[in-house]
Amino acid sequence: MARVAARSGLSGVRALDRRWDPRKLEGGDVNSPWWHWAVNVLAASPACDRRLRARILRRAGVDVGTALVEPGCFFFGAGVTLGDWSWINHRCYFDSRDRIHLGTKVALGMEVMLCTSGHRPGGPEKRSGPYVSGPITIGDGAWVGTRTLVLGGVTIGEGCIVAAGAVVASDLEPHGLYAGVPARRVRDLPV
Repeated sequence: MARVAARSGLSGVRALDRRWDPRKLEGGDVNSPWWHWAVNVLAASPACDRRLRARILRRAGVDVGTALVEPGCFFFGAGVTLGDWSWINHRCYFDSRDRIHLGTKVALGMEVMLCTSGHRPGGPEKRSGPYVSGPITIGDGAWVGTRTLVLGGVTIGEGCIVAAGAVVASDLEPHGLYAGVPARRVRDLPV
């Protein structure tokens, strides 16, 4: 049978079939086109209700807990933990090449980007140098505004508010209002 498949060119088709195997959804095989289709097309669809979306994400290896995930969100991989009662708004982007952990009751505005990976500066011949990654942690009760960019290796302290459009490039201390590019503490918040 193997010789017949090799002569007829079916061995490549069988290899492709293994990549598209729906069983690869279980356990978070992010190299599977099936995983990305289920997570970033099916679960991201507005036609999918919140309960079904959560079931698909859980089966794909994303730790959803009781978080509410709105349509249009993109997950690069399964290394994401969403704290209980967190709110993930429309079109958030989880570049989960490293771990992303959200505490309980975290709110992400629309189109928040959590980017765990990047590059160090390179030499003059190629400015994008070696690949680097770092985890992102967002503490309990934090609120991250619309279109905020959070870079890898950053911890946002509990009870923080990050203004819309901010770029978070370094750790944020708890219970502060942060705004700007890069995000700076604007004022303290009541504890």
